[in-house]
Amino acid sequence: MAKINKKVYVGMSADLIHPGHINIIKKASEFGNVIIGLLTDKAIASYKRLPFMSYEQRKEVILNIKGVVEVIPQNSLDYRDNLKLVKPDIVVHGDDWKEGVQAKTRQQVIETLAKWGGKLVEFAYTQDISSTALNYQLMKSGTTTDIRRAKLRRLINAKPIVTILEAHNALSGLIVETTEIESDNKKVFFDGIWSSSLTDSTAKGKPDIEAIDMTSRINMINEIFEVTTKPMIFDADTGGKIEHFEFTVRSLDRTGVSAVVIEDKTGLKKNSLLGIDVTQTQDSIENFCNKIKAGKEAQISYDFMIIARIESLILEMGMKDAITRAKAYIKAGADGIMIHSRKKDPSEIIEFMQKFRKDDIFTPVVVVPTSFNSVTIKEFENIGVNIVISANHMLRAAYPAMLKVAKSILKNGRSLEAEPYCMPIKDILEFIPGTK
Repeated sequence: MAKINKKVYVGMSADLIHPGHINIIKKASEFGNVIIGLLTDKAIASYKRLPFMSYEQRKEVILNIKGVVEVIPQNSLDYRDNLKLVKPDIVVHGDDWKEGVQAKTRQQVIETLAKWGGKLVEFAYTQDISSTALNYQLMKSGTTTDIRRAKLRRLINAKPIVTILEAHNALSGLIVETTEIESDNKKVFFDGIWSSSLTDSTAKGKPDIEAIDMTSRINMINEIFEVTTKPMIFDADTGGKIEHFEFTVRSLDRTGVSAVVIEDKTGLKKNSLLGIDVTQTQDSIENFCNKIKAGKEAQISYDFMIIARIESLILEMGMKDAITRAKAYIKAGADGIMIHSRKKDPSEIIEFMQKFRKDDIFTPVVVVPTSFNSVTIKEFENIGVNIVISANHMLRAAYPAMLKVAKSILKNGRSLEAEPYCMPIKDILEFIPGTK
């Protein structure tokens, strides 16, 4: 009876259930009633990629494993809050956290349990299998339209800030998908892909005036989606006429795009960074709100997002106008706001965030720091920004490199001198999946 009454706590992410999870739960149940502290999406995203399954999906699976009595959320990697709440007699964990970044967490668990006489029981870690490895295999197999589309909302809810990088073809999409570094004992990577009208048109040698038709752009999306799993935000410029925008929304939604951004300008598209140096006309609040409403009515899935891009600061219409428009667009149904500026000084963006967040702490805000690029991701996070998009850097990096190689071949009458600027053929073969 004493054994049955004991409370046993097991913390886990349990993204994809494998024998390691079953083993640890089975062993834990030998000591008493097993309570699983299931890491939330936010907790998991704090140190690695967003889990394949949502918290509710993972909870449903875990609850149906023999031996599990209860599942509660663990909101961080730190066990202490849950331990103080549950006051378990025993915490069960694999022995893989005795060294490395989790060693501190392990010590905190031991010290917390000691306050009421609890103990830590560790078992040998199940070798050669992990959720991370399984996730990698799933990534190689691709993803589904619904899973990809829903991922952006999950990321916004799970992470303090979401980072997006532009891709204009499948190769640049692969770079966004796979590039990863270690920083402060954490893996750092891009969360999603930006499909830019500027880079899409430039890559095709055409001006950035909405000259590329939607069929062509969706074909490019499909090519990128064939080799990636991350969510995409799509730059739709003005969105065109309301009737055209409705069609665009349905097409993007069906394709699996997570969000579309439309800007509140009218007429022939001119790049925003040109500001008032060229003639640009801002749409009326009423007309743009009607476009947002029509788009929301046209979308097929709940997860699809419409983000309203405000051009007031670009066109020097003032901060008051930007805030007024933001409130109106949200009331019309916009799922997020993009605030844009062409100044190198980020003071406009900071002021907007301060004023906007006084009344609205929930609506996602997007920035594209092409001009005000001295601001760090952490600084954007601190002022309440949710998504940061590096909107054209992949194409801008590619063009100078290709031009340098082309000039070198012309100058030297051969390609030998251009080799230092080129990626080795062997690296290309290794980078593209399925080449070997």
